[in-house]
Amino acid sequence: MLKKSLSVLALSALLIMNQGCNTSKETADTSSSALRLIVLDPGHFHADLLQKSTYNDVDSTVYVYAPEGPEVKSYLSKVEKYNSRNESPTNWNEQVYTGADYLEKMLAEKPGNVVVMAGNNKRKTDYIKKSVDAGLHVLADKPMAIDAAGFELLKEAFESAKKNNVLLYDIMTERYEITNTLQKELAKSPEIFGELQKGTLEEPAVSKVSVHHFFKYISGEALVRPAWFFDVSQQGEGIVDVTTHLVDLIQWASFPEQVLSPSDVDIKTTKRWTTNLSPSQFKLVTKLDSYPDFLTSSVKDSTLSVYSNGEINYTLKGVHAQVQVLWNFQAPEGAGDTHYSIMRGSKANLIIRQGAEQKYKPALYIEAVGKDETYAAALEAAFQKVEALYPGISLKKDAKGWQVLVPEKYEVGHEAHFAQVARKYMEYLKDGKLPEWEVPNMITKYHTTTQALQKAK
Repeated sequence: MLKKSLSVLALSALLIMNQGCNTSKETADTSSSALRLIVLDPGHFHADLLQKSTYNDVDSTVYVYAPEGPEVKSYLSKVEKYNSRNESPTNWNEQVYTGADYLEKMLAEKPGNVVVMAGNNKRKTDYIKKSVDAGLHVLADKPMAIDAAGFELLKEAFESAKKNNVLLYDIMTERYEITNTLQKELAKSPEIFGELQKGTLEEPAVSKVSVHHFFKYISGEALVRPAWFFDVSQQGEGIVDVTTHLVDLIQWASFPEQVLSPSDVDIKTTKRWTTNLSPSQFKLVTKLDSYPDFLTSSVKDSTLSVYSNGEINYTLKGVHAQVQVLWNFQAPEGAGDTHYSIMRGSKANLIIRQGAEQKYKPALYIEAVGKDETYAAALEAAFQKVEALYPGISLKKDAKGWQVLVPEKYEVGHEAHFAQVARKYMEYLKDGKLPEWEVPNMITKYHTTTQALQKAK
């Protein structure tokens, strides 16, 4: 049923828009001044965060298609709070259809030209394929595939997107965290970093560890997660979920703007293990009094075990890399999700730490390799080139090397990164294409994660 009735004027406009979308054009038209968003089955809070900001080139009316239930209600509630906040309120006009045929209805009506997806990952790959088949652009939350069968369907989706001249893209927010950005930039400097080392299985050249928490606060409120988030057949195991970000960062920083392929990947070892939740913890984060039937196979003696942790050791073009994701229930007081990263160069290691010493804020360090007496002067000179790209950053000498000091203007926070990804995607839509390396590297990324899961199981 239609949850929000349209005014006569709005309905007329919608009918006109639908007529335009259902003409002989088989691909989404982005030649007009405004993009028109369709939000499909928003079951994850990342859908809300994409609308925490407004965009000059995006129509304020958003068309939502979803099954009836608490997830779409939660999404709409958060968007309404963004609309009604005192500082920089948004002006989204949500037109919502809820019904069992929501997907078929969206594909038949196509009132917009860009489909946003952030929700149940078991259904997502099918949503992606059917949307690009229908000539719609897709901006999808990660992961776009959670197993080998999903990966095969995703490859078909990329072929269909190419055929229909639409852009399929995933939301890689971690590229916009300033320490990750600067780590990549410094690694491109031969004077500062030298050459990326090959590393070994025991000491990878590139390593990334991400720690997440089931209970957290988003936009100032305690996050309520759907029960299916704890079902790995619907959410995906940790080894194919958060690791998507980590594998992406390794490709992006180690081989910038280079086309990669699955043949460049050699998975060495993998492992997976569970995080255990008590009934009271499950209730706190889901607001449910009991485990739903689909979780009973993961419950023993009232404890829910979730395969949310994983590790992949692999080589990429001969470079040893490691990614590890860990899920705890709740962060220590004053902390949150954390990230550790090291890139080993012939002249220096570039390390991101985010522990208690850093007050749980990511900090980037440069630690020289060896005892080259001329390195400090060479670093100071080469750093000026990076500083020109990011005015205000500076170096601070410490006992181990140098810390890169970053002004607050660059530390916008994780939630703001969603708008940065969206704006970059809109640039690509205007250009009518993604960078040459993006699609093959997305395929390589999901090959890595889904093959690692197969090996781990």
